[in-house]
Amino acid sequence: MHKVAVIGLGRFGMSLAKRLGASGVQVVAIDDDPELVDEIKGDVDVAVRLDATDEHAIKSQNIDQVDVCVIAIGDNFEAALLSTVLARQLGIKRVICRAQTATHAEIFRQIGADEVIQPETQAGEELARQIANPRFEDFITLADGYTLIEFSAPTEFHGKTLLELRLRTRFQVNLVAIKRPKPLEDEKAERQYDVISVPEPDDTIHPDDVLLIVGSDEALARLPQE
Repeated sequence: MHKVAVIGLGRFGMSLAKRLGASGVQVVAIDDDPELVDEIKGDVDVAVRLDATDEHAIKSQNIDQVDVCVIAIGDNFEAALLSTVLARQLGIKRVICRAQTATHAEIFRQIGADEVIQPETQAGEELARQIANPRFEDFITLADGYTLIEFSAPTEFHGKTLLELRLRTRFQVNLVAIKRPKPLEDEKAERQYDVISVPEPDDTIHPDDVLLIVGSDEALARLPQE
């Protein structure tokens, strides 16, 4: 079982620790605020109040033995930096830092963070993507600037074959799969899908199809909007 330390129990750290705990992950939650520690103690394996920049205090909780350490300190950049340096010195396998600005993110990378996240920026990007492309049902970022999306088939695609649509030529995107809803036997049941994992040129798009498409963000933005 994975063991994860979450250092810093602000809104982000608290939410992360609780979600991990609910998912069955062994979590050690750390903050110097006794009220926050008390709030989360029923949701994680260990909740402890200590100074995350104190090497002896950290070692007393065996934090050096965790698989992942998330530095989620948001309001004290110096403490976040020192905690990151200490986590690297302890040899923790994977250190993830929360950054509030792009400058902070770059500094965390320079001192050895394996991964840096900016929750506010990423949430803003996701919301912008959803507003700009309301037919996008879900997406996975594959690399910088490239995304796999689930895209409800627009009216323009209905009844046309892939050969007729010429997605690669017209939009510079690739269709990976088609999710086609199965008939519902019970209106309250969760929708189930048949998946056409290798679409053929003569496959026809149906009105309720969900298309799995991969491409650059610029190319995806050119797909038909309704």
